[in-house]
Amino acid sequence: MAKGNNSFGSGPGMRQLRVGEQIRRTMSEILMRGEIHNPDLNRMSITVGEVRLSADLRVATVFVLPLGGEGKEDAVKLLASHQWELRRMIGKKCGLKHAPELRFRLDETFDRMEETRRLLNQDEVRRDLDTDEE
Repeated sequence: MAKGNNSFGSGPGMRQLRVGEQIRRTMSEILMRGEIHNPDLNRMSITVGEVRLSADLRVATVFVLPLGGEGKEDAVKLLASHQWELRRMIGKKCGLKHAPELRFRLDETFDRMEETRRLLNQDEVRRDLDTDEE
């Protein structure tokens, strides 16, 4: 087995997961406290759902969603425009020698969960599920 690989396939390693969670918590705190120098961004309540790091820890994809889903595209654009400021703050607060490049994406987890609930509540699907359980 090659160094750094795990036995479960090509999923993220423990270090990626640990640093990703550290960045997620730090990013949430920065946004909650309104530490960015942008009043429009500071007025938004943004949830940081997940941070996925590349294997070399150089790129962090940050999945975000504004509270209530209002202004999704604006939130992503505002965060992207302050990427360097956020990157510097995260590097300092997390004690990272090299803070990763930050890329912001909409967190669509809630939309997918709602769609799954909708599908599971359809009569045809419920009938099939009830048949499988018997």
